[in-house]
Amino acid sequence: MLFDWAELLKLNQKLENEMSEADFWDDPEQAQKTAKRSNQLKNRIRAFNSLQESSEEGEVLLELALDEGVDSAFWDELRTMVQSLEQNLEKMELKLKLNGRYDQNNTILSIHPGAGGTESQDWAAMLLRMYTRWAEANKFELETLDFLPGEEAGIKRVTILVAGEYSYGYLKGERGVHRLVRISPFDSSGRRHTSFASVDIIPEIDDDVEVEIDPVELKIETYRASGAGGQHVNKTDSAVRITHLPTKLVVQCQNERSQHKNKKIAMTILKSRLLEMMEEAQAEKIAELRGEHKEIAWGSQIRSYVFHPYNLIKDHRTGLEEGNVKKVMDGYLDDFIEAFLKKGIGEGNQL
Repeated sequence: MLFDWAELLKLNQKLENEMSEADFWDDPEQAQKTAKRSNQLKNRIRAFNSLQESSEEGEVLLELALDEGVDSAFWDELRTMVQSLEQNLEKMELKLKLNGRYDQNNTILSIHPGAGGTESQDWAAMLLRMYTRWAEANKFELETLDFLPGEEAGIKRVTILVAGEYSYGYLKGERGVHRLVRISPFDSSGRRHTSFASVDIIPEIDDDVEVEIDPVELKIETYRASGAGGQHVNKTDSAVRITHLPTKLVVQCQNERSQHKNKKIAMTILKSRLLEMMEEAQAEKIAELRGEHKEIAWGSQIRSYVFHPYNLIKDHRTGLEEGNVKKVMDGYLDDFIEAFLKKGIGEGNQL
């Protein structure tokens, strides 16, 4: 059984009681976490109630259709309702299985073009547009944490925060190398080019998660933020770059005009990446003890986007193919995301 309805209602009531206490906001940070958890539970309860109401409406339509016979218009309405109910139920079941440690967290999504200059940088910008459209369509909030435009077109790097319930759970399968094959708009000879861009997906971790960082091991640099076409360029050294010397991890943030805010965001990203590295190292150690040899996802080609000589997007992990490339590039990623999650769940992988 995926959930206990009685326990869900009991926990929701417990949180509501806590929030009604007079001293609830004495600890604002803890209060916000409790309120966030309460909203998540309320959303889940509303979703279950909506499914229940649709099911009951379907039963009424069925009775009406049976009373009027085979020619009743109620049958068409009932078929439409059943299809919608099946789709919503499938999405709900998928969400219930997103029970990884950080699946409910926000996502820090970074895109870096591969070798190839302007061609790869343009591909990185296309991926950014694709994920932005997907996030907007699914009611996630977006915040740009770091952005460096390309010299001619595209982007050299970008980091965005995708905020909303289960953001990381849905997006975690997008991590890896994305390959594009097309006729280059930057090649006057009209030749076909292959470009690569890497997408990094990490959860935004809460402040209460312990990640030990020795300040002595940090190299913190400030510099003047840059922007496209001279716009939104700070006159002060507000941008921050932090290098974690033991791991050589580098994070940077220049979106905020305040150096203090940029430093805080950069430290959050650094903590998230260090935590991910520690957990990956632990997973590799366990795999070694078990005698397993699995390819690390980062750096591996997960999906190919072919625009020429034919139109096809193929996910190499699930085998899912889609011929409507425009639909996908406009942000419809749900089929690829759900196929990855279902495959991972079916194989018993830790998602």
